[in-house]
Amino acid sequence: MLERTGTMPATDQRHALSCQGLVYRAGERRLIDAIDLDFLSSGISTIVGYNGAGKSLLLRLLHGLLEPSEGSVLWNGTPLTATVRHRQAMVFQKPVILRRTVLDNIRFALASRGIHDRAQALAALEGVGLSGLENRPARLLSGGEKQRLALGQAIGCKPDVLFLDEATASLDPASVHAIEQIVLAASAEGTKIIMVTHDVGQARRLSDEVIFIDRGRVLEQAPARLFFANPKSGQAAAYLEGRLPETHQHPSKN
Repeated sequence: MLERTGTMPATDQRHALSCQGLVYRAGERRLIDAIDLDFLSSGISTIVGYNGAGKSLLLRLLHGLLEPSEGSVLWNGTPLTATVRHRQAMVFQKPVILRRTVLDNIRFALASRGIHDRAQALAALEGVGLSGLENRPARLLSGGEKQRLALGQAIGCKPDVLFLDEATASLDPASVHAIEQIVLAASAEGTKIIMVTHDVGQARRLSDEVIFIDRGRVLEQAPARLFFANPKSGQAAAYLEGRLPETHQHPSKN
């Protein structure tokens, strides 16, 4: 069974993916507020924070699914392009599954990246534990199997960066464990993982570094072991203790 140590990878190099002055507005509200981030070159970076902090929104900005109001997402110091996005993949909380067989779902995903190798598609299914289900209609899979299929679609393309947005939410413990093992294996094979989770236990198990955001701002970015042992901000400490931040403890009655 693969496990994470909770320390930074041996190299202290920075990854090609970063962002500078990232802002996203909805009307007059800044949902993402002047974020600067420089991700580690390898391993698993986990974004955590309270509901509504902007975690999933930040992930979509980093992957180029949304245009920032201000600032830039950078790859090797230059703005994100369609070519760069082609080397990334993203798995959402609710998997996107076609009304086709399990194998056809994988082959469609690979074909969208110009990959037409049946053997590579079968290897992707094996990597996510779905061998033997090639001809089953994908819609008949269980929730955990559908999420593993979505991971197979993404990892089978061998992306440089894999974004995971609450990929194990609402799954049973066995499915969560299976998916965590797949994510750890992908990381060990060199895919950079940037994930969002509400599950603090999962963040402890998987993370090399943790980014804590609150109200659209990054309050901490630290090695996982240091973050969980000694968070530097009161908001992060409250989050880890399961306490609501002060502004949420006394909601307005209006």
